[in-house]
Amino acid sequence: MKVRDSKQCDLWYQALLERDSGYTGVFYVGVKTTGVFCIAVCRARKPKRENVEFYTDFKSALDAGYRPCKVCRPTENAHSAPTFIEQALELVRADPKTRISDTALRNHDISPERVRRWFLQNHGITFQAFQRMQRVNIALQELKGGRNATDVAFDSGYESLSGFGYTCKRLTGVAPTEQTRVIVIHRFTTTLGPMFVCATEQGVCLLEFTDRRMLETEFRDLQRLLKARIMAGENSHTRQAEREIHEYFSGTRQHFDLTLDAPGTDFQRAVWQALREVPYGQTSYYQSLAGQIEKPAAARAVAAANGANRIAIVIPCHRIIGKEGAMTGYGGGIARKEWLIDHERKQRSLFCPAG
Repeated sequence: MKVRDSKQCDLWYQALLERDSGYTGVFYVGVKTTGVFCIAVCRARKPKRENVEFYTDFKSALDAGYRPCKVCRPTENAHSAPTFIEQALELVRADPKTRISDTALRNHDISPERVRRWFLQNHGITFQAFQRMQRVNIALQELKGGRNATDVAFDSGYESLSGFGYTCKRLTGVAPTEQTRVIVIHRFTTTLGPMFVCATEQGVCLLEFTDRRMLETEFRDLQRLLKARIMAGENSHTRQAEREIHEYFSGTRQHFDLTLDAPGTDFQRAVWQALREVPYGQTSYYQSLAGQIEKPAAARAVAAANGANRIAIVIPCHRIIGKEGAMTGYGGGIARKEWLIDHERKQRSLFCPAG
């Protein structure tokens, strides 16, 4: 949303001049003379007050026609983890089975209160809840590998098997000794903003921008269709997804090698496969897609299946436009859709120059 309150804008302009990190992600400033938008800590030369306008979210800046600044990279850095969060996560990675207490954080000059606020704001859970999910996810992998439940419980920091069982059942819905499916969810930043990737042991089942309006519905549908619970964590599929998406945005990847585990009807899967066959850097439209699938269908049915896609970019629904060239709806927003199409066309021309 564009902010029109002059006093608020004056306050934010002063924060821009001072490169106040406390305002990172709070506002986005569009610079009329350059056509780019920035965050508060941008190191670029400061524009005059009359040449800027302010927005509360980067989607609004994109919709207004501004491009992300190459100096401060606002869509990546506005929501990337600050240094103190990276330090806290490094403690978790170093010993994932040990609970990192508030005291342990303070011993490393990390404020537990700041960590807690960041996790609640960006993940909707506390840092301690995040750690519990990570430990349970590791424990479940070890149980599936054949380890004894009692050994796994004590190695995971629990003082009793019953305490371990209670936590597992609360998070996954079943006792640790029962067979259960878990969907791990991981958040990472990209050029166009943060994304969530969800994956089972079989493959990636969701890849979406974190501000997608239907995200909560998609989470509920996934858990119902896969009969699994979503827990914070990572696996080989989430790590591969993050790596390949970063390569896509950097222009070094045009095709994805990810294994997918996308639940859907036979018709939906046929449409999603047809989407993956639309070449990089090109676009198509619903009627054309309808003629490509094995059982021809109405364009409206194809559009519905396209809208049900939960795996953005990899299943490239952004490549579908109106028959007359108009930009049709996109879950990540029209501005992102235009950016992705333009990005692919530019990269394709670099690899396959005309003539």
